[in-house]
Amino acid sequence: MIAIQRSQSLREQVYQALRKIILTGGLASGERIVETRLAEQLQVSRTPVREAIGQLQREKLIVSNPNGGFKVATLSIQDAIQLYDCRIALEQLSAAGACESVNSQQLQQLEEYVVVAENSAKSKVQPADSYELLELDYKFHQLIAASSNNQWLLTLLEQVFDKMALLRVQTTKHNPQVLEIRLEHRQIYDAIATRNPDLAQKTIKEHLIASKARVVRELEIINTTELLTSEITS
Repeated sequence: MIAIQRSQSLREQVYQALRKIILTGGLASGERIVETRLAEQLQVSRTPVREAIGQLQREKLIVSNPNGGFKVATLSIQDAIQLYDCRIALEQLSAAGACESVNSQQLQQLEEYVVVAENSAKSKVQPADSYELLELDYKFHQLIAASSNNQWLLTLLEQVFDKMALLRVQTTKHNPQVLEIRLEHRQIYDAIATRNPDLAQKTIKEHLIASKARVVRELEIINTTELLTSEITS
């Protein structure tokens, strides 16, 4: 149950709540969206739920169901490859820009994100913790983009980050170890902290290429498993 705070915009809160449900795996990829059930869960009428569904559909986190209604989007291997290719191009630019424009407060926050990730390595990550690591990964990369002082770049990356979050939920649900950010984030931070744009671009590119390979491999495993299950039950 996600509590709705009436002091804020109800429409915005329902949107944020539904978005979080999707991005935490509360509604799985491909799962049908049931307005009445969500309205009951959030203790609101169906109108703000319907509005939230419309907004999330425009963001492509929810798609139309061929049989009617809506369902949570499912991203394919091709989607994953293309999203990562966009990130690799854009985030090299953000890392280089951060080397020039990052301030001491932003550097301190980046290091704090790295330390939290490193500390999490001391205990095995459980599936329930995957969302926290996903949030940490997002905050680290988002802050690098913000540190580049390029608002247009940040806007473009925010659009990609939303789809990436859905993609990572698909894969970490089956294998939390797909999300490996500890050592790779430290290397990126060190390059930015020393204001070395060439090294920053190199390390963030290597990080995203490695992440892309892990995610694509996991999607291939998921697809193979689902195909075999379908053949057995048919």
